[in-house]
Amino acid sequence: MSHLPDLPELPVTFRPSRTRAVLLTAGVTIFVVITTVAMLLEQLSPGERASFVLTAALLLGVLVLLSRPKVVADESGVTVVNIAGTRRLDWAEILQVNLRPGDPWVFLDLSDGTSLAALGIQPGIARQRAIDDARALRALAEARSIGDPEQHHG
Repeated sequence: MSHLPDLPELPVTFRPSRTRAVLLTAGVTIFVVITTVAMLLEQLSPGERASFVLTAALLLGVLVLLSRPKVVADESGVTVVNIAGTRRLDWAEILQVNLRPGDPWVFLDLSDGTSLAALGIQPGIARQRAIDDARALRALAEARSIGDPEQHHG
């Protein structure tokens, strides 16, 4: 299959690294600022301080969840980790990898007739990286679900 680009070494993890860095940095910064303010405001009761810190921790938790998405490809298939769930797919289950202009992330067309959002590849902050990652995942899916399995190791 000479029309396929060079396949990445497996296992490979696709994740929106810049978006993740921004979310985690913002989360830690928000937590530190709110906690510091709570400790510096002398008129707050201990319960009010605790509620400030709890609110900061909840905000940090939400941003950590938002930074969770990734797509991990290995020899036997793909694991899609989204915000609230994880799904394991065999290569044969993936019919097509789509990232159309305007899509917020990659969509995987599956053999059961459904489509699965793969939030680990999203053009948000790093558009070209997402396009390259989508092409790499598409090439891996095509190489592993079509043709001679001996080509998978080359």
